Amino acid sequence: MLYRKQITVDHVDREFLVYHSDYTQSELLPVVISLHGTLGSAEQMMNFADFRPLADAEKFIIVCPEGITQTWNDGRATKANKAGVDDVKFLDELITHLLANYPIDFKRVYITGMSNGGFMASRLACEIPDRITAIAAVAATLDKASSLRPTVPMPVMYIHGTKDRIVPYVGGPTKAAGGNVYGHEEVLSLWVDVNQCTHNTVVETLPDEIADGTHVTRTVFSDPVNGNNVIGYTIVNGGHTWPSGPQYAPVNFVGQVSQNLDACQVIWDFFKAYSK
Repeated sequence: MLYRKQITVDHVDREFLVYHSDYTQSELLPVVISLHGTLGSAEQMMNFADFRPLADAEKFIIVCPEGITQTWNDGRATKANKAGVDDVKFLDELITHLLANYPIDFKRVYITGMSNGGFMASRLACEIPDRITAIAAVAATLDKASSLRPTVPMPVMYIHGTKDRIVPYVGGPTKAAGGNVYGHEEVLSLWVDVNQCTHNTVVETLPDEIADGTHVTRTVFSDPVNGNNVIGYTIVNGGHTWPSGPQYAPVNFVGQVSQNLDACQVIWDFFKAYSK
């Protein structure tokens, strides 16, 4: 069942979609908050990163919020940033609203996002880590120019294509929102330090099951004390895309979608392993 809802934050009605199958009030469910990218919407993200079959099978709630001006204030010069939108406050209050109105387990609140939404997930992990159990960002890292830095240990996952032309895999300036961002390996290193992971990494090349010109490497940094692992997926020859998602724009603009990784599946498998 899919519902469009809203809450008022700073005198502005903020909208979001909620998807869930039937549940009983006696059971507490995980929630996956899924944040769209620039020019996206709540409805677009619900379809773009389609967690619904997994939510039906494994009993969790999906929430897709909607950004103002189709962007999030992730700390870079997005339209929402320039308009002074406080999206950290909105998403913080959204979590409070969800916990008060749905049978959600406060120990299992997960955030994921694509591009601008992935940067927003990283910002939330830095600014309101007490509200979040784990994050997973696709085609996104963290802005170097801002003061945002992780300080509280948290399980994190980053998925990034080596041929991303919008948010470069190696870091540097990004298109649209500008900024000077960390590269994929750099943002993993930030979290490795905060989580006090061992630097004895496990690197695995996943089977190339679909000959689409991409292949996938998974790197796992383990936290032997608290289990707050840092996981990176490198999509070799992948673009600014959601693996196994739609080819939403021409390959010569956003790059190729890899079919060698199901991003929704690996993100959910990662999330469900963690509870505060």
